[in-house]
Amino acid sequence: MFANTQMMGMSLHFPDVCLTPTPAPVPIPYPNIELGPTAIPNVVNVLIMGMPAHNMGTVTPMTNGDNAGVSLGVASGTVMGPQRHLTGAFTVLIYGLPATRLTSVSLSNSTNAPGARIVPSQANVMMLAP
Repeated sequence: MFANTQMMGMSLHFPDVCLTPTPAPVPIPYPNIELGPTAIPNVVNVLIMGMPAHNMGTVTPMTNGDNAGVSLGVASGTVMGPQRHLTGAFTVLIYGLPATRLTSVSLSNSTNAPGARIVPSQANVMMLAP
């Protein structure tokens, strides 16, 4: 799979069940997306195609898609919360942590929605490690 970088990439998470006022709060599932270029902290001294690489310490502070669920997420108690990766290439270490790649499983809106990276950051460097 392709390595994740700051260049591009997007993760999709579903279902992100949030309480939506209608006028009483009703749990409604929303799709939630995360954009790779907004992730921090990236590894600035390891460049892939001229952009900083991502490892499992890289977190996206804000996600989008569940904006209408203003009465907060059912599991996390947050809306538009952070996203973090749960899996990566555990035999490829970037700055001491496993590298993340396309199809790496992640959690969005803190712990509210499972998902994975579905849009590659770049299409040249592949990590074929287990």
